[in-house]
Amino acid sequence: MCGIVGWVDFELDLRQKHALARSMTDTLACRGPDDEGIWSDQHVMFGHRRLSVIDFQGGVQPMTAEADGRTVVALTFCGEVYNFRELREELVAHGHRFRSRSDTEVVLRGYLQWGEGVVDRLNGMFAFGIWDSHKDELLLVRDRMGVKPLYYYPTPNGILFGSEPKAILANHMVQRRVAADGLCEILDMVKTPEHAVFSGMRELRPGQLLRLNRTASTTRQYWSLQATEHIDDLDTTVRTVRDLLEDTVDRQLVSDVPLCTLLSGGLDSSVLTALAAKSLAASSSGPVRSFSVDFAGASERFEPDAVRAAPDAPFIRELAAHVGSSHTEVLLDSDRLIDPTVRAAVLRATDLPPAYWGDMWPSLYLLFEAVRQHSTVAVSGEAADELFGGYRWFRNPRAIAADTFPWLTSGSARYFGGLSLLDRGLLEKLDIHGYRAQRYSEALAEVPRLPGEDATERRMREITYLNLTRFMQTLLDRKDRMSMAVGLEVRVPFCDHRLMQYVFNTPWAMKSFDGREKSLLRAAAGDLLPKSIVERVKTPYPATQDPGYERALRASLAEVTADPTSPVLPLLDTERVRKLLDRRMGEVSLPYDRGGLEMALWLNTWLRDYGVTLDV
Repeated sequence: MCGIVGWVDFELDLRQKHALARSMTDTLACRGPDDEGIWSDQHVMFGHRRLSVIDFQGGVQPMTAEADGRTVVALTFCGEVYNFRELREELVAHGHRFRSRSDTEVVLRGYLQWGEGVVDRLNGMFAFGIWDSHKDELLLVRDRMGVKPLYYYPTPNGILFGSEPKAILANHMVQRRVAADGLCEILDMVKTPEHAVFSGMRELRPGQLLRLNRTASTTRQYWSLQATEHIDDLDTTVRTVRDLLEDTVDRQLVSDVPLCTLLSGGLDSSVLTALAAKSLAASSSGPVRSFSVDFAGASERFEPDAVRAAPDAPFIRELAAHVGSSHTEVLLDSDRLIDPTVRAAVLRATDLPPAYWGDMWPSLYLLFEAVRQHSTVAVSGEAADELFGGYRWFRNPRAIAADTFPWLTSGSARYFGGLSLLDRGLLEKLDIHGYRAQRYSEALAEVPRLPGEDATERRMREITYLNLTRFMQTLLDRKDRMSMAVGLEVRVPFCDHRLMQYVFNTPWAMKSFDGREKSLLRAAAGDLLPKSIVERVKTPYPATQDPGYERALRASLAEVTADPTSPVLPLLDTERVRKLLDRRMGEVSLPYDRGGLEMALWLNTWLRDYGVTLDV
């Protein structure tokens, strides 16, 4: 995995901008700690930071192809192409000669053979930029499900792009301004495709490509979820899901560096760990290595709540023993979640206030930091809940019927509440609810549909689409930023586009045929797991139940409000803040009710450290 950056300007000689190019590239050092490279021609500059996973020596970037002594195509690539071996064989048959074993060169040679049509042949997670010297043209591409990020910023004579906003913000041409719609994106649990918060900046949409030349800049959706009739019976559907999962996991275990799985003891991660163990055993490459996370002392003081009936540890240990994994439990100290050094690292990784899910951002960062000491690649279970219908709002009649995003309805929205301490006048001016309604209407209009679908199937297709294209993107973004901040590559097999397309079109009646969440996934892979895990109810990522964490948040907010120079003060309802700080401990918070505290603190640090100007 890597970080990429680029700059095209048809009026400037970018060969004279090497220092600025290096500054932009260096912002992504955490994404690629193993190597760096810069390539430039008159009107184009590519930068690259590399995390070496396949072919350490041959995969150096930016990578170029030459003809008659000059570069004809240059590539800066981030990600993994899981079918690169098959594509390489096909390209060799077409007469291409390879200098490396890397998937990067397969993409480069694939472009030489098929042009932008190469994107239709790639199975993987990726974001890349290609400069075609013959056409004086830039091609930007993002993978189908948006696992890897790619941002861009149009300029009067070209474009800037990078894996993260920070690479673009490092260029003096870009002002750090955020308008009302950008602030709405931060404050509400809605991630709008193509929106990048900072004014003038865009994020390439999943499954989208962009072409830029001297005369025009155009985008094209090369892939999206399509509505197709599902003709398989239940037994065939279950078997097909199993086949796709086995093939996907097999492909995603390819690595020249240590690889592991992230294990929570839930269905999704247990299925992947069991499949990985089975695959590695078949190739005599086992055992699989697995990692889990919890808080020190959590099992001893565990208290059931509305979303977690039992601690994860017993299930994790049972699964690890069942598949024979080499397992490591990472135990976190809650005090580290409020550590200024850790929180500064989280903010540097996100470039935005990571308010929702509270302590999960720093805890994920600390987990990945621990995993990275042993492995360079990890396999994770993101996207299964969105695809197979694992969240409670898939089965909540009110959430299903609501005219908004289902996770923002009563009973679910409390997990994403971060507005409680903000100034009422500001919120009225921003019209958060109106903004949400507009984004919901836009999302609903995109949903592909089948003629004649009954009302239930039609609505569940809509709910699934909203989860896959809006909610899931927040999780993928969080996982990418926290993992790449420590140079760890995380792969997500459930995001395989073949699996996505197939299950998206599987009728809801099949996805819930036994009356439970994720019925189809249980049926497809339940034979690999202990009965206790097959029957376990969906539980979220662990949150700290240590009251000391809330005390630390309150103390930090008291310091912020006592400092008249704190940039967040004009955004806060000072009376509400005072009342919260005066309350006794325990009157405010379950673990998921700290959103207002988190939002105020993260906003303050972001506004201060990033020098952001709010145009609201």
